[in-house]
Amino acid sequence: MLDDEHVRHDEVALDLPPDDRGRKRTSIYQPEQSGLIFPEMPEFNNHAEEREYRKKHLVAACRAFAMHGFDYGFAGHLTIRDPERPELYWTNPMCVHFSQVSMSNLILADHKGRVVEGRYAINRAGFVLHGAVHEEYPEVMAMCHAHTMYGTAWCATGRPLDMISQDAAAFYKSHAVIGASAGAVAVEAKSGLSVAQQIGLNRGVLHQNHGLLTCSRHSIDDAAFWFIALERACQQQILVESTGIKPQTLSEKTAQYSREHVGSDYIGWLHFQTVYDHIAATQPDMFD
Repeated sequence: MLDDEHVRHDEVALDLPPDDRGRKRTSIYQPEQSGLIFPEMPEFNNHAEEREYRKKHLVAACRAFAMHGFDYGFAGHLTIRDPERPELYWTNPMCVHFSQVSMSNLILADHKGRVVEGRYAINRAGFVLHGAVHEEYPEVMAMCHAHTMYGTAWCATGRPLDMISQDAAAFYKSHAVIGASAGAVAVEAKSGLSVAQQIGLNRGVLHQNHGLLTCSRHSIDDAAFWFIALERACQQQILVESTGIKPQTLSEKTAQYSREHVGSDYIGWLHFQTVYDHIAATQPDMFD
């Protein structure tokens, strides 16, 4: 049960008919016809199985960031809680390119930045931000941050996204601009605490003069996909503004409807399954 401070209001339960076998559907994209190939949320028999799943999908998320060109030296960090020890989280190692992150070089760390498992060092800015959010919000499962081209550029404006498309509507009333510690390298604990509250309450955060962050109470899949989507939304906003033409924006009713149907945590997870399957098939070294 979340306390009032930690309630996020962007998830809406949809009243949908079950499939033809009577199974509950939570998204219009789940087929009503049973027996078809379609991604299913996994079920686990033990913590070890769930840990393996989470680590594989964390690696795939790092590889996806490489595919999208989100690398910038050692900057960028993705995290997912350990299912058995939720006070610890798995993350990508310091100074390893996103494209070379694998099962064997992930590290397990606590909220103070101490590496509990793994051989590599941890990114200090990563644990300052991510550790603060994970500690402040026990319900937050995963986080992503990278220094991307369009996200960083748009964050310099200090403005939220306009609802100019269905893509942007996934962040309707679920993203925030944070000016605290704007542009400062987050290597001191107080820097992480100053932004943690807003990050934990929103799917996406535009940290002024810094860049994008996403978090999820669902999965690393969800956090990673919406990070990719947030970067694209920033790119679309910049492209539209570069024309000098005032764009038509969605009505609040349309933006709300779009977010409910194509902008949920489940939809983020579902989108990422396409990415995961592609990376798993074409980059088998991720499992090394």
